[in-house]
Amino acid sequence: MRGKARNYKKNQIEPDPKYNSTQVAKFINQLMRRGKKSTAQKIVYAAFAICEVKLKKPAVDIFETAISNSCPQLEVRSRRIGGATYQVPMEVKRDRQQTLAMRWIIQAARDRQGSQMADYLAQELMDAAQNIGAAVKKKQEMHKLAEVNRAFAHYARL
Repeated sequence: MRGKARNYKKNQIEPDPKYNSTQVAKFINQLMRRGKKSTAQKIVYAAFAICEVKLKKPAVDIFETAISNSCPQLEVRSRRIGGATYQVPMEVKRDRQQTLAMRWIIQAARDRQGSQMADYLAQELMDAAQNIGAAVKKKQEMHKLAEVNRAFAHYARL
C-alpha cells in the first residue's frame, strides 16, 4: 500500500423516521438537493406509497429488492501502467455497490422528463425491483465492460 495507512471513522447515519431504515435515510440524502431534506423525504415517501399501491407489497421490500438488483459486483477503474492506461476490472465493496445503485436509480428517475418526481422515482424503483429499467441496464453495461477488459485483471493486484 502506498503512503500511510489511513483509519477512517465511518459516519453513522440516523435511520429515517417513517421506516426506521438507514438505507432509506441514505437514499433520501442522495436524492436531497440544496439541503432540502423534507422535500426529499416527501418525494421518497410518495414514491413508496405509489409502489405499495401498484405492487401490493411493502415499500421497503420493493426498495431493497430494487437496490440489490441494481448493485454492481464489478467495475472498471483506470490504471496507468508503463505509459498506457488500462481499464482494469475490480470487485466493488458493499457500501459502494449500494451507493452506485442508489445513484443510478435517482439519476434514471431524474432523466425522465415531466412533472412529478415521485411518479418517476416510483416507476424506476418498480422497474429495478423487476430487473428491468435504466439502473439495471447500467449495471449490466458495467459488467459487460468488466468482462471485455478481463484480460487486464492481473493489473488489479499491483
